[in-house]
Amino acid sequence: MRLLVCGGAGFIGSTFIRYALAAHADVSVVNYDALTYAANPENLADVRDRFGPRYVLVRGDIADHDAVAAVVREHHIDSLINFAAETHVDRSIHLGAQAFVRTNTLGVCVLLDVARAAGLERFVNVSTDEVYGALDLEEPRRFTEETAFAPNAPYAAAKAGGDLLCRAYVATHKVPVIVTHCSNNYGPYQFPEKLIPFAIFRALADQPVPIYGDGRYVRDWIYVEDHAAALDAILRKGTPGTVYNIGADNERENLEVVRGILDILGKPHTLMARVEDRPGHDRRYAIDPQRICNELGWCPAYSRDRFAEGLERTVRWYLDNRLWVERLRARAAELNPHIHA
Repeated sequence: MRLLVCGGAGFIGSTFIRYALAAHADVSVVNYDALTYAANPENLADVRDRFGPRYVLVRGDIADHDAVAAVVREHHIDSLINFAAETHVDRSIHLGAQAFVRTNTLGVCVLLDVARAAGLERFVNVSTDEVYGALDLEEPRRFTEETAFAPNAPYAAAKAGGDLLCRAYVATHKVPVIVTHCSNNYGPYQFPEKLIPFAIFRALADQPVPIYGDGRYVRDWIYVEDHAAALDAILRKGTPGTVYNIGADNERENLEVVRGILDILGKPHTLMARVEDRPGHDRRYAIDPQRICNELGWCPAYSRDRFAEGLERTVRWYLDNRLWVERLRARAAELNPHIHA
C-alpha cells in the first residue's frame, strides 16, 4: 500500500503512521502536512530513524489542488487517509470559522476531486462525533452511524460539511471513501491546548486548572493507539461508502478526568477553578461502536475498565517528555502569537 496521510504530523495522524508502518511491512507513507501550529515534525523523529525510505514528509495544504495532485502522481499513491483539520473548538468560536471551513470542508472537497481523478483504491476521512450535536446527561441513547447531523460549534459544522461531501462523492462519482466519527482522544503527543495535557502542565506549575461551567460535560474518551488500530482496520477491511463510529464506551465527566490527573500528580483538587462556560457547549457525547466491532473485529484495549491505566500512562509520558512540550510551545508561539497553551 502506497499511502498518503494528510495531516500526519499532528497528534492522531502521527500515532497512526507509527502504528501502520510497524504493523505492515508492505506499507509506505507520504505524510502531507501544512505544519501549522498544532503539527510537529518531532512527533515522527523515531519513524524516520526506524523506517527510513518507507516514510516521507511533504509540506503542503490539502486545499491546494495542484499540490495534492502532484504528490499523488509523484509517489504513485493508491490510498489516502485524511487527518488534516482545524480542530480546536474554542478557536472556531473566538477567532472565526473561515479557516475551519477552508480546511475541514473545502480541503476535503479537494481531496475527493484528486482521489476521483487518480482512481484511488481507498480513502478514509477521519471526522468527529461532534457532528452529531449533543446528548442529555440522563438519556441512555448513544450516537450511531444513523444519527442525524446537528453540529453546534463552527468547528463541528465545518467537519459535517466535509462528511456530507464524502457522502455525495460516493453516491455521485463512486469515490471509495469511508467516513469515521471518533470520540475524544487522549495519549502521548497531543497538543497542550487540549484538556488532558493542558491540565497536566497547569497542575505541574501549581496553576489553576480552568473548568468550564459546572464541569459535568461528558465525553467518551479513547486512547489514541486504540483509535489508530481502528483506522488501520477500516482502511484495510472497511466497506467503501460506509460510516464507522469509533469509541471506547468510556464516558467520563470533565471533573472526573481532571481529578484523576491531579491524583496521579499528587496535586490538590483545589487547583480546579470554575470559569465562564463556553458558548454552545455540548453537554454529552457518547459513541455506539457496534458496527466496527461486529464487522471488522476491532475492540479497544483501553476500554472503560482500563481508563485509569491509560490516563496514568499518558501523564507519565508527558512527565518524561517535558522538553518535547516546551519546544512545541515555542514553535506554536512563533507561528501563532495568539496561542496561550
